[in-house]
Amino acid sequence: MAEDTPMADENTIALETPAPGPPKPTAGPPCVLGVDEAGRGPVLGPMVYGIFFLPLPLSDPLLRTTHHFDDSKVLTPAVRSALMQTLCTPSTTELLHTSCGWAISALSARDIGAGMLRPGPGAAYNLNAQAMDTTVALIQAVYDAGVNIKEIYVDTIGPPATYQKKLERVFPTAMITVAKKADSLYPSVSAASVCAKVTRDAALETLWRARGGEEDVAEGGEGAEEEETPGWGSGYPSDGRCTTWMRGNMHPVFGWGAECRFSWGTAKDMLEASGGKGGVKVEWPVVEDEDNADMHRMTDFFVAAPKDQEREGDELGTWFGTPAGLEAF
Repeated sequence: MAEDTPMADENTIALETPAPGPPKPTAGPPCVLGVDEAGRGPVLGPMVYGIFFLPLPLSDPLLRTTHHFDDSKVLTPAVRSALMQTLCTPSTTELLHTSCGWAISALSARDIGAGMLRPGPGAAYNLNAQAMDTTVALIQAVYDAGVNIKEIYVDTIGPPATYQKKLERVFPTAMITVAKKADSLYPSVSAASVCAKVTRDAALETLWRARGGEEDVAEGGEGAEEEETPGWGSGYPSDGRCTTWMRGNMHPVFGWGAECRFSWGTAKDMLEASGGKGGVKVEWPVVEDEDNADMHRMTDFFVAAPKDQEREGDELGTWFGTPAGLEAF
């Protein structure tokens, strides 16, 4: 049984499964938790963070030996889907369903772009900060559910040592390991990687169909993925299908829809391209507040008026004389 908790703006979605053991602090068997993401680099679609947790004694034998979890990038779509199906199918005998828990948080392209493009000095909410906050929130939710987490493994989003110290300050009771390629080193991270990747693929397909792309879903070529993929490909800037689709479907004013991360250089470069290939240049005039149209700014009192400008106002304005410039001295 999964709990669906969509945000009010339908941009970010979190899915959770019940935690193993009684829902009491430090109750139940000691557990290991893994964290990984899918879709950090694409210009299209969400970035999905996934966590996976289970009792420590089951980690290697269940995930590695029995079900052969690995980095989702080296597993075929069919294998990933089969693992996810087993994980989500109710069963009284399958330990993958009865003894494991997982959760995801999907940051939509719109959320990512809105954070990174916040106006004002120092206001930008960069991708690393968004990823860190998402990771902490997911782990905290598992603790709040009463799971006895003893070990946490995370695939790094930057320098491992720096990232690990930040997490250790937030979760001091767990042994935390942050490492590069953690999704291929630690079974729980491999499982989290699969959860995140399958969710992102499903989100991309949903976004594609929402644009009316039902008839333009192509199968991967030889040696490619074994399932149908949207016409915009993987969503990565390095994918020719992605950039071709973006150029062919760019609105001259609005660019693209909610599937696009407008904070990405790929989108910016296309919109600002010269030679008639980019979007329409838009200038945003400063809108004055009608209620304060007759009010002066403080700086107006420190700026001298041009010599040839006639001074307007009542007699009291020059009761004590008019300002004299330096030339008078």
